[in-house]
Order: sequence, then structure tokens, then C-alpha cells
Amino acid sequence: MSLAAMFPDPVAAPAPGTQLMCVERLSVTFGEGEHATRAVRDISFDLRAGERYALVGESGSGKTVTALAMLRLVEDARYQGAVRFEGKDLMQVSDREMRGIRGSEIAMIFQEPMTALNPLYTVGNQIVETLALHEGLDRRAARDRAIALLERTGISDAANRFNSFPHQLSGGQRQRAMIAMALACRPKLLLADEPTTALDVTIRAQILDLLRDLQAEFGMAVMLITHDLNLVRAFAQRVGVMEKGVLVETGVTSEVFASPKHPYTRKLIDSRPKREVLPLVPLAPVLLETDGLCVNYAKKRPGLAGWFMKEQFVAVKDVDLQLREGETVGIVGESGSGKTTLAHAVLALQRKSGGSIQFLGKSFDACTHKERSSLRSRMQVVFQDPFGSLSPRMTIEQIVGEGLALHQPGLSPEAMRERVIEVLREVGMDRTALGRYPHEFSGGQRQRIAIARVLILKPQVLVLDEPTSALDVSIQQQVLALLSQLQHKYNLSYLFISHDLAVIRAMAHRVIVMKNGEVVESGETETVLGAPQHAYTRKLMAAARLGAG
Repeated sequence: MSLAAMFPDPVAAPAPGTQLMCVERLSVTFGEGEHATRAVRDISFDLRAGERYALVGESGSGKTVTALAMLRLVEDARYQGAVRFEGKDLMQVSDREMRGIRGSEIAMIFQEPMTALNPLYTVGNQIVETLALHEGLDRRAARDRAIALLERTGISDAANRFNSFPHQLSGGQRQRAMIAMALACRPKLLLADEPTTALDVTIRAQILDLLRDLQAEFGMAVMLITHDLNLVRAFAQRVGVMEKGVLVETGVTSEVFASPKHPYTRKLIDSRPKREVLPLVPLAPVLLETDGLCVNYAKKRPGLAGWFMKEQFVAVKDVDLQLREGETVGIVGESGSGKTTLAHAVLALQRKSGGSIQFLGKSFDACTHKERSSLRSRMQVVFQDPFGSLSPRMTIEQIVGEGLALHQPGLSPEAMRERVIEVLREVGMDRTALGRYPHEFSGGQRQRIAIARVLILKPQVLVLDEPTSALDVSIQQQVLALLSQLQHKYNLSYLFISHDLAVIRAMAHRVIVMKNGEVVESGETETVLGAPQHAYTRKLMAAARLGAG
């Protein structure tokens, strides 16, 4: 459906290039007295009608608080300064007038639509509710527009998807539905807070293209809030860089990237992963090998037949893999490609349906319980979210020493503590961490603790499941550098799972590309990523925009 048909009574958009919003010396403070924290410090910038602007910075920089403050959505905070939208100071308008502006003239989409969408209502009804509130449409007209918006944002079979609940949609579909809801009332400004961070690389590119097309089609301004510099370079016409609540640099995107003025901007740009792959020892022994590995799941059939019959879902199909001593093999693919299931099968956390797995020359299937326990201590795993994998009720000393207590129960408490201190030092932390808890550390520090926990057992193979995807760019670079140092020092082998091709290019000797449970391409990293042969690999490369910058 065309824009004219979707909105028969179009609202005139401001002339492109005219000032739409002006943020003047905005500060946001939490707490009182000596406990007060200024999350945003005296920042000023403007947004022009019809432009694409990006606010970039690491976690804690204040970029999301700034966006929420522009809509007066920060709870338990004190504001100073002005936010002028079409000349009207939003800090001074009544709550009732502000509610009318939110959603109709200024809309916002969030990083994780699953938490932003109401799980008790269908996505269609949530759009209809927005239209009824702000546009006064009757039920039928609101439904027609909601379906048209879902179609326009790329959701297939929109009439049926109208009746779907958020959990019944994929991550990409939920984000499209969130965008449809945000656009329902033709806003003049769309605030997009990390709208692609939780998505696969190809879906990320599709959402970015969709936002760019809709921005031009609706004539609205878009402010992108992100930590992803490649996203900023690909999308934004102007950019503001935030550090610790301060806007340290602003300007035309191409000029800021080409000639950054502030040290923090230079640090962010220089934090992109750099290739640090050490040459392999010739004829290094094979530590881990799979031959024709298959993993199937029983899947319930729809309808009454599901009570009596199960279908087989093939998660991993005929995968051959070799990992040599001191080598990093990268496994890439989108969600559902089978890469994490493959890792779980290798770790004996997932039952295989066929094929064989050999580790240190032994098959898990043929091992006794004692032998299997010994083998598992030589192959450890680091997960994507360290906060979820570290017990919040245990101190860092208990967390890091837990494996040692299990596999070497005869070790004295003094010897165990010394070993914990030693391994924490290896990952760049000191003994002051021993009595503290995971929530007292940053994301990067928690990932270092997770690495220390597996290092204490002196493994030969580490399975790294998206170990840096939840981290900011500069912290990501630090963790990758740490992993490279540890590999060089201890001759470790890494099975590195990621959707980030830049990280794989920086770390892996060889790469395996998976799609729908099968390996579609494999080989030396520079060969596969430099001259991909399979159409799917080329699609991943194009979506990742490797080399941007």
C-alpha cells in the first residue's frame, strides 16, 4: 500500500534542513546530595527535519538517558536545561500535553522489542490501540492501517501476523512490528535506541535499510542511539560522540570518522578488531575432531497428530571439523544455523544423533565416567553473557575456584586461594576481587572472571560462544587481545562461535560457515572472507559491511 493510501490525510512534514529539535545545556541527575550522580552533563545539540543523526558512545556514556530525557521518560531524575521541539520547550509543557507528543510527534523504538511489546496483546491490537489513542480512528480503519504498516515494514502475511503475539514472532519480525507501531501516527522524529544490536548481521542490515527507506518516505528525522561505529558510518549524516555524560565531539559523520578531534573518538575508531593470528606450528596435532556429526531434535507436529507422532528437526547435519593445537577455528552463521548446537554437542552438553566426536584421541561414547570427567576438564566453555553464567550468590573466589575444588578436591584452601589469585592476575585482575560479587563488576570485568574460571583447570581447548558480542567496542578489543595473549602463552586451541565476521577475521586461522545446520563453506579465514565462494557467505559479508572504516 502506498503512503498516500495509508494516510489519506497527510500531515505536512517540516521543510528538510530546518531545525526540528534543539537540546540546550541538558543535564540529568540521579540522587541527592553527596549521592547525586550526573548521568548527562550540560550537553547541547540540534536535530534537523528529515536528517539522520547518531548519538554514539559506550555503555554508561549517557546516550540512552539523553534520548529518554528528551521525552521526559527518566524516572526519579532531575532535569536542567531545555529541549525545544518546533520551538516548544518540552521540559515546561504539562504532563497531558507531553503524553500527546509522545508517540504521535516523537516516537521511540528500543533495543529489545520483546520487553517493549506487551506479551498479553497481539502486535496488531497494540498498533490499533496507538492509533485509537492518538488518531481517533475507529476499529476497522485502525486495523486496516495497522495491517498496511506491518506490510510496509516487511512482515509477510501481515493480515495473519496482525493476530500474532510477540513471542510468536522472530527477533527481526518483532523489531519490524515495533517500527510499524512507532510510525503509526506519522511522527516527525523517531528515536531508535540500539534497534539492531540484538539481531543477526543480515537482519541488522535489513532493518537499517528499512529505517533509511522509511525515513525518506515519511520525511521524518531519525536519531540513532548506538555503540556500533559501522552502523553510524552506514546510516548517519551527522554524529555526536558521548563519553561519561558529556558530548565530546559532534559533526558531519564522514568528517568525524576521517579526522576525529577528541581522543575518545579516536579511541572508539581504533577499537575495531585487528588481526592478531599467530602462525600455526607445522603439523600441529589434532585435539578435537568430528566426523559426520548430526544432532536431531524431536519436534511436535501441529494439531491432533502431535499427540501421537513427532517430527525430526535436523539442527546439525554431517559436520566434519578439525581443531589443531594452538589453532582458532571460527564458526559463523545466523541464528538457527546450528553453530551453538554444534558447540554443545562437542562439549557433550547435547546428545548427538550420528557421527563421531574425538577429543585427545578418545571418543566420549567409549569413555568411562571418570575418563569423561577428566576430558571435560581439558575442554572448557566461555559464554556470551557472563552475568547469566556467574552465580550472583557466590564470591569471585568461589566462582573461579569451583572447578578446581571439583577436579582437585585434595588441594588445601591456601593452595587453592593462591591458584585463584594467580589466574585472576593472568586475566588482568587482582586479589581485591576475591570477596566481591559479579554484580559489582562491569561487563568486561565479568568476562575476564569467566575466562579465569575456565583457565584455572589448565584446559587445552576453549569453546568461546559469542564471548564479546555483549561488550562495547573498546572492551571487546581488550578481551580479544587477552584471548590472543593467553593462546600464545599456553598454546590454547579455540573454537570461536560468532555472528561478527570482523571478530572472526581478527581471531581465526580457519572459518566454517553454517546455514540450516550444514557447513556451506570452510577454509583459511582470509581465503573464505576475502573471496567467498558460496552465495550465503557473500550475503553475510555484504550485511556485515566489513572494512567500513
